[in-house]
Amino acid sequence: MKDIVKKQVDEIVSGIDGGKKADDFADAAAKDPYVFIMEENGNLLVHPTLAGESLKEKAEPVYNEVIKGTAGGDYVKYEWAGAKKVTYSRKTASGLFVGSGYNEE
Repeated sequence: MKDIVKKQVDEIVSGIDGGKKADDFADAAAKDPYVFIMEENGNLLVHPTLAGESLKEKAEPVYNEVIKGTAGGDYVKYEWAGAKKVTYSRKTASGLFVGSGYNEE
């Protein structure tokens, strides 16, 4: 699963860095595992249920971890809704955060 989420995120970051818009990847929110795209302030541009809302306001502990993503990409871990999560978070050249994750076994 680790390689799957990394590949999804890396492809989207490459697309955005190449000139595509976050909305061009809206279908990635319907995949399993889903992908999210977020502005630095927490506004979710792409997400299965929270697009247009603030991750910082809805789930600040999650926001505080995924915002740690760098241009090279980082795996972050956190607990949410009783599950241990691993998310690969990567920052685009324009400052968006793209991430995808899974439940840690």
